[in-house]
Amino acid sequence: MTVVFVSATGTEVGKTFVSRGLIRALKTKGRTVEALKPVQSGYDPREAEGSDAGLLIAATGAEPNEETIAAAAPWRFEAPLSPHLAARRENRSIDADAVIAFCRDRVAKKQDAMVIEGVGGIMAPLDETRTVLDLMVAVGAPVVLVAGSYLGTISHTLTALDVLARRGLGVLAVVVSQTADSSIPLDETASTLTTFAKGVPVLKLPRLPPESAPEHPVLDRLAAMV
Repeated sequence: MTVVFVSATGTEVGKTFVSRGLIRALKTKGRTVEALKPVQSGYDPREAEGSDAGLLIAATGAEPNEETIAAAAPWRFEAPLSPHLAARRENRSIDADAVIAFCRDRVAKKQDAMVIEGVGGIMAPLDETRTVLDLMVAVGAPVVLVAGSYLGTISHTLTALDVLARRGLGVLAVVVSQTADSSIPLDETASTLTTFAKGVPVLKLPRLPPESAPEHPVLDRLAAMV
């Protein structure tokens, strides 16, 4: 049985695309995959099927509807902000202990494979005292770290890897998802990260059209590491 936690160096770097691709690739290997997006901000209930949770559920082969989305993503907020701020906008709050308990319970009940997608970057606040990193540590699953190829990503990615290592989390791979209109070539970014991120595989995911299915040989390689 397999659990993977997909996180990122920040927001909008391709985390959901990588998660969907990983789910698809695992399914082609005959695995039954469950997806969790325990906390989601920027959620529009009028476009639920196209939300992160909806897309992940569809990738597993299930139908994204009110019931399946609520089961995969219990904490959903409309504002596209860090979870604790998005919750505050709705006069709500998040209890990180409840999120941790939810994830641990679902992991204990999984039948085969599970992909858990975080929210924002690894240090995005969940509540007033804890971050996504605290959730990752509590779950204890290997991490897939998604990064962009923008100027500054090398420092952001190496910082994230150092933090993950200090908290005892294993990293399956870094997936460098090409940033649109970046002045930095994808190959140069990945090469530098390979030099400094010793022992961690660095995979290059070229920029694909927005309507593209989450399919690419890099994602198949990632699934083979799981």
